[in-house]
Amino acid sequence: MLELFAQNNRDLALFGGGDKIIVALSGGVDSMVLAELMLQSGVACVFAHCNFHLRGKASDDDERFVCRYAEQKGVILYVQHFDTENYAAQNDLSIEMAARDLRYAWFEELRRQLAYDKIALAHHADDQIETFFINLLRGSGINGLKAMKPVNGRLIRPLLWASRARIEDYARRNGLQWCEDATNRESVYLRNTIRNELLPEFDRLFPECRKAIGRSVSYLAAENGLYREMLHNRLTAITRLEKESQIIEKQYFDNENGRQLLFEWLYPYGFNTDQVGFVAQAMEGVCGKRFRSATHRLVVERSFLQLSPICEEKFDMLLIDSDLKAISAPVAIRFLKTEKTPDYVIDRSPEVALLNFDKLKFPLKLRKWEKGDRFRPLGMKGSKLLSDFFVNQGLTTHQKEQTFVLLNADETIVWVVGRRIDDRFKLDQGTKNVLECRLFD
Repeated sequence: MLELFAQNNRDLALFGGGDKIIVALSGGVDSMVLAELMLQSGVACVFAHCNFHLRGKASDDDERFVCRYAEQKGVILYVQHFDTENYAAQNDLSIEMAARDLRYAWFEELRRQLAYDKIALAHHADDQIETFFINLLRGSGINGLKAMKPVNGRLIRPLLWASRARIEDYARRNGLQWCEDATNRESVYLRNTIRNELLPEFDRLFPECRKAIGRSVSYLAAENGLYREMLHNRLTAITRLEKESQIIEKQYFDNENGRQLLFEWLYPYGFNTDQVGFVAQAMEGVCGKRFRSATHRLVVERSFLQLSPICEEKFDMLLIDSDLKAISAPVAIRFLKTEKTPDYVIDRSPEVALLNFDKLKFPLKLRKWEKGDRFRPLGMKGSKLLSDFFVNQGLTTHQKEQTFVLLNADETIVWVVGRRIDDRFKLDQGTKNVLECRLFD
């Protein structure tokens, strides 16, 4: 298997001899095999382990296991603890998606701190097939059905060619130990249902189905690359630029593929599927209809659509007293103090921040973010630079320029407006009063 591992790396150029790699080490059989193959290949690497605290003692047992393994191998291990359930609740995410967001953000933060080259993940061929079905059942297009890529920026997946069966066989034949996650056998999450119920039935009906699906995923990935190239050329040809605005004539969307073209144009600027549907409807009505994402404004004119970045008024500082009154603000935020009663309903809308009022120090301050600003993102234990947070979130230069922060009187950031609150000001069981901060047009 080591020879196949090396050949796959040469074919895809996943990493070079001088690259320094962070290996994600969960303790499961796939990550343990990846770690062994990386070490046997002579790669300079460290290990990174996430403790999501989702399985009680079992989560801590996994952490102790990987700590022992790293010590035996003489490899540095970095461990991060997450309050995953609280992060999921605050951001209206499933536990799976919350864990995914948290670990990828931390992996990238760690990579930057260590000045390492890449992050190696232990996804394998069966994970690829499961991801294909997850995206299919959620109604994805070609971009989702292509599933995972062997190389995605700084992320590499050196085991995508290997099946789970091959990986487990290698581990047993080489006497490797690993942690068994009992929840993998429970069909609670969609991925587990696909793994435990759907795919075994496919195997029974079509014994070669996994190889066939794997080929289909690779074909979709190639087709998606071609589609993206043609889409870029198409949008470039029909877009007219006026200062910071993009203008496209309505006529280019007036065909059977127009709705898809409209979506592909607007989606990168923060417009979701529902909004695109409303835009398409508005194109049939009177002109002047306006739509807004977090960063851009779209205006439906008589014969064209105009997309422009949202530019806010420049200012130095805005003070908010304990009576929640403030001068005219460049960012439209409504502040409301309310009691956290037993029947208090948590609003999980992305434009709403819920803060523990009793931990705040007034006057609060609202200003543009500045270089060197730090905060503790909800769900994480340590602080991080806001500039690094922006990188992890994939924000554009314009989005960064339009980001405001709400601060305590002691200059502590309590909310990166419209993005994330500070973990120290989250609601907890002891919260008596809530400050609701709501963005509005």
